[in-house]
Amino acid sequence: MDAVVMNHLSKKYSGGKTAVEDMSLTLKPGEIFGFLGPNGAGKTTTVKVLNGMLQPSEGDCLVFGESPSKNPEMVHAISGVMTEHAQMYNNLTGLQNLIFYGAVFGIGEAESRKRAQELLHQLELSDAAGQKLSAYSTGMRQRLSIARALMHRPKILFLDEPTSGLDPESAYNVNQMIQNLAGDKGMTIFLCTHQLRYAQEICTRYGLIDEGRLLTEGTLEELRAGVSSGMKLRIRTDCQPDCAAGYADTGQNGKSRGNVSETKERPGVYDIELPIESEDEIPRIVSRIAASGGNIYHVSAKRPSLEDIYFSLTAERR
Repeated sequence: MDAVVMNHLSKKYSGGKTAVEDMSLTLKPGEIFGFLGPNGAGKTTTVKVLNGMLQPSEGDCLVFGESPSKNPEMVHAISGVMTEHAQMYNNLTGLQNLIFYGAVFGIGEAESRKRAQELLHQLELSDAAGQKLSAYSTGMRQRLSIARALMHRPKILFLDEPTSGLDPESAYNVNQMIQNLAGDKGMTIFLCTHQLRYAQEICTRYGLIDEGRLLTEGTLEELRAGVSSGMKLRIRTDCQPDCAAGYADTGQNGKSRGNVSETKERPGVYDIELPIESEDEIPRIVSRIAASGGNIYHVSAKRPSLEDIYFSLTAERR
């Protein structure tokens, strides 16, 4: 059974604003899916529709076979949601908050306490378990929100900017936890973020959205295959600029496709950046530079990042 299915899903607000437009998407169980786009792109609205908090204007969706619009209580039982500004109770301690939310999901007090203590330990909050939430820092609140979303051991976890406000060590631990939940426990992770570099490090598949529309979706390799810019080869050498630029293939105007710039720290040494179609071109280019008597100090190939792909797709729309 698929974890999430969206069929031509749209959401229009009463004021006329279209937040989600004709979105179709399928997620498999155990995926860490990055739902990526800038603020206002429609990420939060999509999550609310998938969890029955909002009704779709058109289309439909399923979460593990359950309809959020028809059976929201069934979806709530199998999904955990951590929003960027999750509401909890400032007058309760971290532990008390988790026990309370465990009770909301019908978990007995003893079992809730056990699960809460395990999650507090995993998220490095054991020392703050007895502190009232009002004394928590932003990062501590963020981690407690993740613990709250995991109390009922959901099949799918919706995360909105899960590492926002966290220090590097805490962010690393949260990322490890996310990967373990997907890898060891088979939990599906639906991660919303505008931080594309972060998503590239942790997600297994991606959906790129802009202004409510899904631009593309797939694994990183699948997304790269759809971008015409391909790879970029970077070479540092002391061959002359005219000679260096000539190693790139020429375009229709007969000029090199490559860029050449002299390094500031080493006059007479040049950085060359060339677009290439595949790694098979690298030995030929390096051999030609060496044959002309040039010394080579650095060679590296850079494939398009998620940021490169996203900006390429949005540029095409504008």
